[in-house]
Amino acid sequence: MLSRVANSLYWMSRYIERADNTARLVDVSLQLSLDLQHFDEHTLDSHWLPVVQSAGDETLFSALHPIPTSDAVIEFLVFQTENTNSILSSVMLARENARMVRDQIPNEFWEELNRLYLFLRSAGARASFRSDPTQFFQEIKASALHLQGITHATVVRNEGWRFIQAGKYIERADKTSRILDVRHAAFPARGAPGAITQAGALEWAAVLRSCSAWDAYQALHGAEILPAHVADLLLLSEDFPRSVRFSVQQLNTALRRISGVGDESFSNDAEKLSGRLLAELFYGTTDEIFDQGLHTYIDALQTKLNTIGEALFRTYILHAFQQIEDDQIRQQEEQQQQ
Repeated sequence: MLSRVANSLYWMSRYIERADNTARLVDVSLQLSLDLQHFDEHTLDSHWLPVVQSAGDETLFSALHPIPTSDAVIEFLVFQTENTNSILSSVMLARENARMVRDQIPNEFWEELNRLYLFLRSAGARASFRSDPTQFFQEIKASALHLQGITHATVVRNEGWRFIQAGKYIERADKTSRILDVRHAAFPARGAPGAITQAGALEWAAVLRSCSAWDAYQALHGAEILPAHVADLLLLSEDFPRSVRFSVQQLNTALRRISGVGDESFSNDAEKLSGRLLAELFYGTTDEIFDQGLHTYIDALQTKLNTIGEALFRTYILHAFQQIEDDQIRQQEEQQQQ
């Protein structure tokens, strides 16, 4: 497969997953802020700032919004095109990557992605957001699920499919960890969190709902919210499809199907690093995570995911581009010698 095609499919998938996760995070944070109405404006701002910090965009946000307010955070995360991680920017970039590989994706997929793009660019999107923000975010989440459904139902299981899967699951693992880290200021530096307050329980429940994990949590643990159980479900669950371990398992499988290497070996750094991270998640426990410190653990986890993404780029994208350039230079030299 051409490196240009692989790169576009990979990033198209990542940006759709990013838009979906940001919509989930802002939607639940907005609903949670309604439960904090009795607090002052400073408390509400403190509620929103960690959402920006969880995305790693606080420097850009501060530059664009010197006075942090709830409205500024929502605008930054949803509509602001200067923020390349906003929902609108993510959908625009997904569409741009999809446009470059139109012959590799189903027409239904392109039409749905184009419909979501035109909706977000329309005046009706802001009107919908102002009148019923929950319905607005539901529109984005439903569209993302629709795109995933079309992909599962119609895309041939070839290399293109595997790059789509790799993009989706590395982004999902990263975003699930960031959502879990959104209340990192409340975590102890080391050790498990102590007894949680009613407000704390609401925030942990919001973390679960942001990952569509509330029903799965209740089925496993009932209504009582314990941080250790939340961390176990979102980080280490083998079966929950939005957990970090499940996502890394799918990423590792996609990478090995691309190269044809079995689980017991590896042929490049991306496979080696993803296999190593999967083993750590397989054998890890929440006690070990809390001993290290949840925020410290998540920081290290995100670094490992970034390193896997960089290794994938070096293996399949950058190397191929360099090879093409080398081939072109060699052909030019041969022609000059004739």
